[in-house]
Amino acid sequence: MKHFIYLIILSIIFTNKTYTQSIKKKIDKIILNEFNDSKGPGGVFMVTKNGKPIYEKAFGKANLELGVDLTTNNVFQLASMTKQFTAISILMLEEQGKLNTLDSISKYIPDYPNGNKITIHHLLTHTSGIKDFTKMKSLKDIAQKEMSPKMMVDFFKDEPVDFEPGEKFEYSNSGYILLGYLIELTSGTSFDEFIKESIFKKIGMNQSDYASDRKIIKNRAYGYQKKESGYVNKTIINFSVPYASGALMSSLSDMLKWQNALNEDVLLKAKNLKKAFKKNKLNSGEEITYGYGWHIRTINGSESREHGGSIFGFKTMAVYIPSEDIYVIGLTNCDCFSPTKITQDIAKLVFEKYEKK
Repeated sequence: MKHFIYLIILSIIFTNKTYTQSIKKKIDKIILNEFNDSKGPGGVFMVTKNGKPIYEKAFGKANLELGVDLTTNNVFQLASMTKQFTAISILMLEEQGKLNTLDSISKYIPDYPNGNKITIHHLLTHTSGIKDFTKMKSLKDIAQKEMSPKMMVDFFKDEPVDFEPGEKFEYSNSGYILLGYLIELTSGTSFDEFIKESIFKKIGMNQSDYASDRKIIKNRAYGYQKKESGYVNKTIINFSVPYASGALMSSLSDMLKWQNALNEDVLLKAKNLKKAFKKNKLNSGEEITYGYGWHIRTINGSESREHGGSIFGFKTMAVYIPSEDIYVIGLTNCDCFSPTKITQDIAKLVFEKYEKK
């Protein structure tokens, strides 16, 4: 009898191992369709189930001049995935009673045009109507300048609005610049320091930081762009410009700490965190598939929380499926690559495998 039980256990272990190897091969195939140049820049990918990695791999080079391979320990610019941290920071300040998402922004910035009609909620959900500063032709004039949050707000605040608050959903980086400024006004500290003290240090995100091209950052992946002549070093910008809309850096392992901290209600009470993952409605009652800092979509009928990012030299994407606790993230060091579809395809593959088991 003992021998029979032993054989059953061995069979289960062997089946699980074969199953895991099969998934890994399929994930490799999805990634290698695009990330197949071992001598060029590339990306790193991680898949986790129940808070633990089941797949982690790096493709391509971290530094072309030195010929250094990427590793899963490299640090990348997150670009617009920064918005997750900005949104959660706002909810943390709301939980502390320092602001309310239903407040108008004129409560904090009295001279903001139309500010009595625009709420923090509108900024979080990209429904404010404020013009996206990244679409302004004059952006090139400030791209390499050191800008204070107020200077950034002043840069776009007098632009004509694209629509009245709550009338439409239109992605706007400007809204998240304003949110960063509100974090500073209500917390009494800089956005950079608030994120570091209230999030990074609290959950042990030791490889995460506010981006810098001058600071020495251990395990940094260098960013590239592709021109007709081949790869070139990324265009330099001052990170005070993307600010709270896209200026953070992180690694795969730190982003898993972030996802796990959200799941375990480390940063916010569960009832307050729910706001970030709830679909919202326009004035007309039409539903939009955006929460606070996350797109709320579906994969095979199950809710998924997704967001990507793009900045000179880097593109990023992460997908989380709550029902199966599956997290998939891709970070790339050339803006010639897009990890968006790859990450979504991997999430669908893994979800289907676990759903069947």
